[in-house]
This record gives sequence, structure tokens and C-alpha cells, in this order.
Amino acid sequence: MMTKTQTKSVVLLQHHLKNLRLPTILNECEKVAVRCATDNVDHLGYLLQLSELELIERERRAAERRLKAAKFPTHKTLDTFDFKVQPSVNKVLVNELMRGEYLDKRENILLVGNSGTGKTHLAISCGIAACGQGKKVRFYQVTELITHLMEAREDRDLLRLKRHLSKLDLLILDELGYVPASKLGAELLFDVISTAYERMSLIVTTIFRLKTGPKSLAANVSPEPLWIV
Repeated sequence: MMTKTQTKSVVLLQHHLKNLRLPTILNECEKVAVRCATDNVDHLGYLLQLSELELIERERRAAERRLKAAKFPTHKTLDTFDFKVQPSVNKVLVNELMRGEYLDKRENILLVGNSGTGKTHLAISCGIAACGQGKKVRFYQVTELITHLMEAREDRDLLRLKRHLSKLDLLILDELGYVPASKLGAELLFDVISTAYERMSLIVTTIFRLKTGPKSLAANVSPEPLWIV
């Protein structure tokens, strides 16, 4: 049973931890204290265990926030991708992409293939992996982003939306070319993509094989199952 002084100290400690916004330490400090006393751990070891628990929980909550902010339509990871069904997919390359080095280099990924070949699955998997690496990610279907851009332009709020996009580490654009865009919509989308160049990474999924020249951008329907460019 605690003494009156010990009870007062616990109440003050709880108050201070709440003000410092250290909820995990608040919840775990007494249990860890008992364990450290049993294991003969000194006060520095006790503080180390508490701080580690706080950091782990803080990162877990931050990862949850990043996943929520990314707005993935569904949760898909590489574990559920069937490489046997899509033998054209380079598994070694995909595993390398999951490590996220392309994000640090601000490189882009183009996933090209017909419907049902797993383009969106791989794009979401890369995005979820990036969230786990502390990166800010946003997933859009291309038609959705174009609608947002046009609405923001009409509401004179386009700069705010573009500032929000500029803070991302990874922008995923799904289903480029599935639905024709208006001239204005295409121009707004192109502006987003050109602004993102070398400032962040892009992952784009499309049914088109893109052929680029100095003044033109032409596209042909991809005959291959799935290519990663």
C-alpha cells in the first residue's frame, strides 16, 4: 500500500505526463517500475524502457495517420500479390522498390498493363510500404484528381490544393488514360505532374505504353500483361 507521499507523487507524475503528452509512459510507468524492480534494473534502464515504449507507440500512431491520409481504396500488400499469375513481373525489381530507395532519389514508377494485371495492387503496395518508411503519400484515381483540380480552380482554391500536393513524398495516379479528360482537365493534370518532377516521386498506372519525344507525348495500348518502367 502506498504512503500519502507516494500517492501525491503518483498524482503529480500523472498530471505532468498528461501535460507533456506522453500517454504511453503514463499508462506503462507503474507496470514497468514493478518489472524493473523485480529485474534489478537501475533508474536509467527504467527511463530507457519507458522512452522506447513511447517512441514505438508514437511511430505506430503516426503510421496509422499516414495510411489514413493516403486514402488508399483498399489495403493491399506484396504478400497477397500472385507472381505466378503475372510471370512478366520482375519480382526482384518489385522487392527492391519496396525498400523505397527510389523515393530518396525522387524517381518515378510507371506500371503498364491491361486491366486485371495487378497494376493498382502493386501501386498500393508500394504506397503502403512508403507510409511505413515515414513518407507522405496520396493515392488518386486520375479522374478523381482531375475533378478535384477543376473544382478547386472554379472555387479559386487551386493554389491551396497544389501546395498540399507539393508536400507529398509520393503521389500515386491510378488509371491514367482509362477515361478521356477535357482539355482543361488534361492541362491541370499535366501541371501537377510537371511540378512534381524531381520534387517528389510518382507512381502511375496505365494501359498505355508511353512514347515520349522532345515535343510530343503519344500513347499506344500495351499488348503486354504488365510492365514496370
